[in-house]
Amino acid sequence: MSFTIKDNKMEALADNGDGNYHYIDTMFEAKKVLVDEMGGTLITVAKDVKIQVEFNPKYVSGYRLIGYENRLLNKEDFNNDKVDAGEIGSGHSVTALYEIVPAGEGNPEEEDGLKYQTGGDLVDSTELLTVSLRYKAPNGSKSSLLTYPVESGSYSPEPSENLSFAAAVAEFGMVLRDSENRGNATYDTVLALAEPCVGRDTDDYKKEFLKLVETARETQRD
Repeated sequence: MSFTIKDNKMEALADNGDGNYHYIDTMFEAKKVLVDEMGGTLITVAKDVKIQVEFNPKYVSGYRLIGYENRLLNKEDFNNDKVDAGEIGSGHSVTALYEIVPAGEGNPEEEDGLKYQTGGDLVDSTELLTVSLRYKAPNGSKSSLLTYPVESGSYSPEPSENLSFAAAVAEFGMVLRDSENRGNATYDTVLALAEPCVGRDTDDYKKEFLKLVETARETQRD
């Protein structure tokens, strides 16, 4: 018997049941899902979690969220507690990557109700961006709001090892999908970015990622 696993159907089932889904194809992946991350799957610490990022046009004239296309919310939905969102389990973390256009290389869009703009004029601020987080307690019905401004001085032109590896993972996804935004990305450029982040003492998940990229590259050559 043969069957096809469709990610979009699995995601729809998980969303409707406020649950999670995983594709387990090896014992290593089974250990990751059913042992290492089981606590985060069974124990919800926050529900209807929404994250909003506002860039300061003084430093950023344009941006694009990489991935999460089917998770985007309308601007007005962020403060609407009736709009369903995702759950966060104990120990879970979320990484979001943005492609940005530095100020001076594009025209910033003007919108109302933003922190860094008033009537089309830019507000004088040294903040690079503000991250806003809205969530409900596991048994709550009203959300709470947290805001975290990020100063422009915290920017570093040299990415950390974790950021470089995350960027390699995102690049791999765009190459696999043949994304129109992939630019010059190839499996070779993914490996060039990821390999310096993987050492002898690195966790096995990062090492497995390198094997996945190498397998995809060899499959393409065949």
